[in-house]
Amino acid sequence: MSSPLSSDAAWRRLLDAASEPYRAAGRFAWHFARGKLGMDPVFRHLLSQGLIPPGARVLDIGCGQGLLASLLLAAARTPATGWPAGWQAAPQGVRVTGIELMPADVERARAALGAAGEAARFVCGDMRSADFPPSEAVVILDVLHYISHAEQDRVLQRVHDALSPGGRLLLRVGDAQARRGFAISQWVDRVVTRVRGHRVPPTFGRPLTAWIAQLQSLGFEVEPRPMSQGTPFANVLLVARRSTAGAAA
Repeated sequence: MSSPLSSDAAWRRLLDAASEPYRAAGRFAWHFARGKLGMDPVFRHLLSQGLIPPGARVLDIGCGQGLLASLLLAAARTPATGWPAGWQAAPQGVRVTGIELMPADVERARAALGAAGEAARFVCGDMRSADFPPSEAVVILDVLHYISHAEQDRVLQRVHDALSPGGRLLLRVGDAQARRGFAISQWVDRVVTRVRGHRVPPTFGRPLTAWIAQLQSLGFEVEPRPMSQGTPFANVLLVARRSTAGAAA
């Protein structure tokens, strides 16, 4: 029997497998996938901690070119011998719906993952008005700050309504209270947005305490996790679980 791979070796294989489909979407798409998946700590954290459970219906809001979907599909194809013993269960059988405002990103996602069938579908739409399908996990990474505070609150309410009781919202935000790290992250965000050929919109940040308070007011149980490892940013992943109290009642 072969020995299990170390977590680093397993992650490198997953990174290769998740990036490979983007060769079909063009050189830029492939290089962006390699860089983003390899350098952003949130993707490895989501897998190693089992934050997206097997069989989940996943809604990825602001999905870009579909990197999370590609990573989850690569993880589902990984044999047991290639999955680190110290990680939570691989997300087998997940189905991902991605919503993205930018048509060029949706085209890249479809070019790379169009053969995935019902396991991954991508909708070109605005998170303020697009339909949110019933889900066990909703992922929003670094996009809510592009809309006003009132619009953020409405999106979060609709996310709560779309989640099944006990379902998770995985929301990464910048902590505006950490001024230096927040300013750096906003500057990098603007640069990357321009490089990807998009207009740079105004942004609406909040202190971490305000994000948590808003989620709690909607009925979420919230656990903040620092998510800037290896970067100068002030990012925090909020693991927000929809309460089961209402369903029990």
